[in-house]
Amino acid sequence: MAAVRIGPKHQITVPKDVFEALRLNAGDLLDATVEGGRIILRPVQLTAKAPAPCLTPAEQRVLARAKAKIERIRRDLLHAKGLTQEEAQMAAKVGLIDPAQLYWWTEAWQKGERAAEADARAGRVLGPFATVEAFREGLRRRARV
Repeated sequence: MAAVRIGPKHQITVPKDVFEALRLNAGDLLDATVEGGRIILRPVQLTAKAPAPCLTPAEQRVLARAKAKIERIRRDLLHAKGLTQEEAQMAAKVGLIDPAQLYWWTEAWQKGERAAEADARAGRVLGPFATVEAFREGLRRRARV
């Protein structure tokens, strides 16, 4: 049992071994109750926590590369590189990306996304169209050019 000091704003620090044993994170909520003259703190789970997979150091490096690439794709689609298969599978394994959408994050798919984004920025797109007939007319005009 570890002694805990109450700070000036009624705050306490959860001992590291308790923090880790309960898999708490900064910002998590605790329910505080009094039972038999004792303070009882219980983690509040607004959503179920999935168990964190144990990763080897090599897998952690792959995941770090995947995270960096995913952030770059989200910030700057036109200049970002996609994930390798290994990076995409690791990102899906830890829940960073939806396994059903794994293909979208790969470099092969991102190459097409970059081309589409470049076309859209350069005005090389048709539409939007309010009706099917307007779409057909747009295609006819485009074919004449």
